[in-house]
Order: sequence, then C-alpha cells, then structure tokens
Amino acid sequence: MPLSPKDDVRAAFEEIGAPFPEKVAAGRKITSPIDGGEIARIADDDPGVAREAVSRAVDAFNAWREVPAPRRGELVRLLGEELRAAKTPLARIVTLEAGKTLSEGLGEVQEMIDICDFAAGMSRTVGGRTLPSERPGHRMMETWHPLGPVAIISAFNFPVAVWSWNATIALICGNPCIWKPSEKTPLCALATQAIFDGAAARFAEETGEAPPPDLSSVILGDKGVASALVDDRRIPLVSATGSTAMGAEVAPRAAKRFARAILELGGNNAAIVAPSADLELAVRAVAFSALGTAGQRCTSLRRLFVHESIHGDFIGRLKKVYGTAAIGDPRDERTLVGPLIDRIAADQMNSVIADLRQIGAEVTGGAPKKIDGLDGAYFEPALVEMAEQKGPMLDETFAPILYCLPYTELDEAIALQNAVEQGLSSAIFTTDVREAERFLSAVGSDCGIANVNIGTSGAEIGGAFGGEKATGGGREAGSDAWKAYMRRATNTVNYGSDLPLAQGVTFDI
Repeated sequence: MPLSPKDDVRAAFEEIGAPFPEKVAAGRKITSPIDGGEIARIADDDPGVAREAVSRAVDAFNAWREVPAPRRGELVRLLGEELRAAKTPLARIVTLEAGKTLSEGLGEVQEMIDICDFAAGMSRTVGGRTLPSERPGHRMMETWHPLGPVAIISAFNFPVAVWSWNATIALICGNPCIWKPSEKTPLCALATQAIFDGAAARFAEETGEAPPPDLSSVILGDKGVASALVDDRRIPLVSATGSTAMGAEVAPRAAKRFARAILELGGNNAAIVAPSADLELAVRAVAFSALGTAGQRCTSLRRLFVHESIHGDFIGRLKKVYGTAAIGDPRDERTLVGPLIDRIAADQMNSVIADLRQIGAEVTGGAPKKIDGLDGAYFEPALVEMAEQKGPMLDETFAPILYCLPYTELDEAIALQNAVEQGLSSAIFTTDVREAERFLSAVGSDCGIANVNIGTSGAEIGGAFGGEKATGGGREAGSDAWKAYMRRATNTVNYGSDLPLAQGVTFDI
C-alpha cells in the first residue's frame, strides 16, 4: 500500500532534508489532488512581509551585482548538483501537490537541472558587442549590467520548473529573486528553497565566501501579496505565469511604474494533421499533448484540425487511445491521466462538457471517473467532434478536452488555428516540406512556438519559451531570454586626441 499523500509528502521533505512547515490552525488548507485530503496548513504572508522581503532583496542585489558572473554561475552549478541529489523526492512533492504523474514530476525537476547547466555555462558567455564607430579614434560597444530584484509569480501546473527558468538566469545576471508561488502548490516552493539554501551553503564552504542572504526568498500568499510585489518600485522586473486575465492586471500596473514584465499567460493551442502525415507518430504526439498533466499545461493541445481525407481514420485511432488511457493515482507508473488540481477545475470541466452537449457537439468521454479509495477530481479525457469552430472551442479550459474539426485546405486550417486570442504553441504533422515551411513562415502559425512533427507541449530549455497575443509576449529560459534580466548600456570610447562629432556636426569653440 502506498503512503497517504499526507504522509508521503512529509517523507519526501525528510529525504530532501527540508523542514516541513508547522501546521497553522487558521492557515491556508493545502490539499493533494490525488485524494482531495489535507496535507498541510500554512500561514499566508501579508503585503507588509512582501515589502520587507523586497528590502532585503535590494541589499542582496547591491552585493551580488559585484560578484563576477562566472562566480555567480558557480552557485547555479551547485544548485544543479543539489537538485540532482533531490530529484526523486522533489518530483514526488510535485506529484503529491500538483497531481502530475511521477514521470512528469521527474521530467519537471530534470528541466530545473538542465536550466542550471545552461545558465552556469552562460555565466561565462553573456556579453555585448563591439560596434563600428563613424568617428576616427573611437570605439562603440554594448555592456550589460544586473537589473535588480526579480519577482517571480508562478502557477500550480509547473510549480518548480518555471521558477528555475527565471531564477537561474536572473542569478547569473546578478539579480536576487523573490518567489510568490501558487497558493495551490506552496510546498513545492518551500522544498525548492531548502534545496537552494543547501547550494548556497556549499558555495560558501567551497569558495570561502558566502552569497548574500536573501538572494532567493519565498513569499506565500494570495493576490494581495502578488500585488505588493507588482507595485513595488524597487522591483524592475516581474515575471508572472498564469491566466490571461491575471496578465491583463499585471501588465498595466508594471508599466505604470515603467517596470518590465515577462508574461506567460494562456494558450489555446492547436495542431494540424495534413494528408501526408505519419499517422502513428501523429497519434502519439497528439495524445501526449492533449492528455499530459490532465490537460493542465499552458501548452496542452486543445484544438485539432485534421484533413478531411484522413479525418475519420485519424479520429478513430485517437478514440482507441483515449479509451485505453489509464486514469488514476499519478504515483502509479501505469497512469497516463492523473487528477485535475481541485474541485473548481472539475466544476469548470463539467460546465464546458454540458455546454458542448447543448450546442450539439459529439462528445466522447468527459465524464467524472471514480477511483477506488481516492476522492480527487478524476475525469475521462474528452474528445469533442465539432462541425465548426465556435463556443467553448474558442476559450481555454484547463482540462483534458480536445476539440476536433476537419479542414480542406492548409490555409484554411492555419486561419482557424490563428483565430483565437492566444498565441502560445502550435504544430503541424506533415511529410510535405512545402506545407511544413508554409506553416513556419510569416503567413503560417502566429504562435511563439511552432513545431513540425512533434506536439505542442514538451519544450526544451535551450529555446526561448513564450507566446504572442494574449499569451503575453514574454520569453523565458534559453536563447537570448537573458536580456530581459539585464540593462543595456551603449558606450563610446574616444582613445584619440581629437573630438570629431557624429554626423559631421561642427562645434568649434
């Protein structure tokens, strides 16, 4: 018999060597999606605590920005080592608190390890350019400098990886981080902070110089705490992951004080299955993208456009997969579809399924599923055949609901894909190079992520992650996303004895 989620999460904290938070009778009730039972009661911080954390982060910034970047990278490298050692218990905490399958929990921690490796290497390569000057005896160059304390507001569905995408890059760029995790997954954040503290202790021991205190801190709470961070003029960058509605509040408030915002918001993601597609490959990719994390990824596949010549065959194959996908305790290695995060999510799925039946859509699955001994929000994944793109299909529902629609011409399918507010992830399945290239061209997908012959989810950390339109436009993780965490200066050096002016201007005195 597996441990109860309550006992299992405590055991995982012990394996990490992290203190489990003491129960606060009047605190926030933290439940496990696995059985709906309470696993902790935690006191929220108030906005005043958040402001105090910012003050400490400012002190940390003043010290950390003077540490050479490769030395900052050494701290991140040690964080990666600590995460490797704690990979299994931290993944268990992700599974127990967020409801992901253990395989996905392990994958999320592996993302953290990967971004640590990436950022540690980047600490020796980040730099500006030397530019040609039109003035003799002059040199122009760009320099990049630490920006300041970074606020990270994360969502429940990637309760640890999103922090690492931001924190590791921010740290090597010279910035401290203040993390406000989702109210639904605070234990993941507390465990991660303990792991970071272990890396900081090793850094002090191995280098003989302790990193400044409060280089990384966790603030627990609701919207009020997040608002305190967003509105604090001492925080030049807010990275916020969540709903489009949340982003619509964060963006203008940050802009009002001229702060930067990295927004990772909703995604009503689509895939196109063309006539030449490798159908076996496409079925597997579609199934993972739609069913993974029980449809609760921002990159989950929600809309599927299949060419009319293969529509019946492909949907038939997909229904077989849906009918056999194992639903249940995410700790069971056979499980493919775990629970929704809570009863609110369950109510949303039930409501959408009812609306779809009312408008005449053909719904396969979508019913609540009873799992012996577990009172979580388990559902059969829903496959919905639509005659046209309308109603709930135009909205993002954080649940395993996949809408299917036939198309005739590729340009029609691309137009349907792009006809939603969000622009996060997209994919096409084709062996026709012309179709693939058109999909990736300026007249193709309007998303920040556009894939060929892979699904919409499962991005690697080496690329910049993010989307367009109502997805927010932010970019995190790889490529040149580091630039958001630094300020740029253009420098001109006159190493001659004359003072020629640009553009041929003369000013003789």
